[in-house]
Amino acid sequence: MIKAVVAVISGMMLLVTMVVSAANLPREAAIPGGVVLVPIVSTSQAKPVVKYGKKQVAVVESDNQWLAIVGIPLSAKIGTQRLTVKNAGKTNTVLFDIKDKAYPTQHITIKDKRKVNPNKLDMTRINAESAKIKSALRYWTERDTLPLEFAWPIEGRVSGLFGRRRVFNGQPRRPHSGMDIAAPTGTEIHAPAEGIVRDTGDYFFNGNTVFIDHGQGLVTMFCHMDRIDVQAGQAIQQGDVIGTVGMTGRVTGPHLHLGVSLNDARVEPRLFFPEREAVAGDEKEAN
Repeated sequence: MIKAVVAVISGMMLLVTMVVSAANLPREAAIPGGVVLVPIVSTSQAKPVVKYGKKQVAVVESDNQWLAIVGIPLSAKIGTQRLTVKNAGKTNTVLFDIKDKAYPTQHITIKDKRKVNPNKLDMTRINAESAKIKSALRYWTERDTLPLEFAWPIEGRVSGLFGRRRVFNGQPRRPHSGMDIAAPTGTEIHAPAEGIVRDTGDYFFNGNTVFIDHGQGLVTMFCHMDRIDVQAGQAIQQGDVIGTVGMTGRVTGPHLHLGVSLNDARVEPRLFFPEREAVAGDEKEAN
């Protein structure tokens, strides 16, 4: 059950409760780093334009209604959030709530100290790379549908969960924006869904990286690769090999960093993928 409060231009408030099909949709988690499914009431058949803050969000048709699929950044404040909906020349507001989630802290030792405290030359490189990464993650490709039936890119042990507060060599850093799957160097990485390779590169922290644009602000990110087998602008299908697992960038061993970005918010990847059986050695959720 999804609840949304809709405020029309006149200021009238209506409580709308709607049931949407879960088929082919990401699982909902109304928390920082989660995904919220918000039904959009519309009097027009035209697809509405929905924004969360200044970012446009994905809108799909599900069970004969419009549905906004909203990525919630880890930095989001707890409580009521606001969507702006433009449709048929009118602007409405939809409100929804998110609750808190306590992500645990992970302490990691990095042997290459420059990967924790970059020098001046490193920072020049990092700043240039940051602009390129942001461009790939913020790219908007308009399309009527979204390929939401994701398939896991590799099999392996989960060595790092999303949202962990990272402490490198005793120094706090940004939370983990994806999930890590440990696998031997050379393991093939498969595209989770169809899309366009928006960019590739060798980055200071992320190592060899591929960004796949699936449309409407949904982008998957693959880091620390040993080999990249695709190039920017290339159309790919689900299951295509995009490269291999490696240990480039800031790593402690071979693994794939799998990230999912939705309306430029890094969100929990597992919400988009089939639930998997636990593997021996998986990192566990904190109680």
